[in-house]
Amino acid sequence: MSQSAPTREVARRVFASEFNDAGFTFTESDDERAPVYALLPTGESSNRVFFVGTLTEKEDVGEDAEYWRGRIVDPTGTFFVYAGQYQPEAASKLRDLEPPAYVAVVGKPRTYETDDGTVRVSVRPESITEVDADTRDRWVAETAKRTIERVAAFDDEGNEYARMAREEYDLDPETYKAAALSALEDLDEGDGDELAGDAPAGDDAAPDGSDPAGRPEP
Repeated sequence: MSQSAPTREVARRVFASEFNDAGFTFTESDDERAPVYALLPTGESSNRVFFVGTLTEKEDVGEDAEYWRGRIVDPTGTFFVYAGQYQPEAASKLRDLEPPAYVAVVGKPRTYETDDGTVRVSVRPESITEVDADTRDRWVAETAKRTIERVAAFDDEGNEYARMAREEYDLDPETYKAAALSALEDLDEGDGDELAGDAPAGDDAAPDGSDPAGRPEP
């Protein structure tokens, strides 16, 4: 019997404040092609992320070829995405978009260490889609729910990734629950009706209702 085709990892919904603290990465096998996971401080592994926010800036930072950097904000902080020749569709989208614009992004976490030893976290986008305010608001509500669920399960016996998070990070998961609740309060106050260009510096359905997680690799 032939084995089924490999599928993509689930794209985790995560707010920027937590994502930017996820500087520890790991693999779960010695295979040189094994997936690399970012460890979320709320106790979850993430090979792919799904987020929606406001593209506030874009810049071609490439030297010999186009290499686009985008700054995307959500209610809790800022995501940075980088797309070049190996992400042609995402790079083309960044080139064409005019900030401010709501965008939905599915991509892979990437980390790098600066000269002073600081670990920075960014996203290599697989797809960037322009969306509307309602889509952004639904993402905020669902991501808040998922974040709160992860925090609630953090102390569960057998939660392997939470145990790893306690070992690798000196961070209180309740911080991310508070950020999620604050994001929900912002929605209740109607902040989702406008492009949040001045905002401070997921896992399942994509903006069109399709599933970005679990499709076969091309």
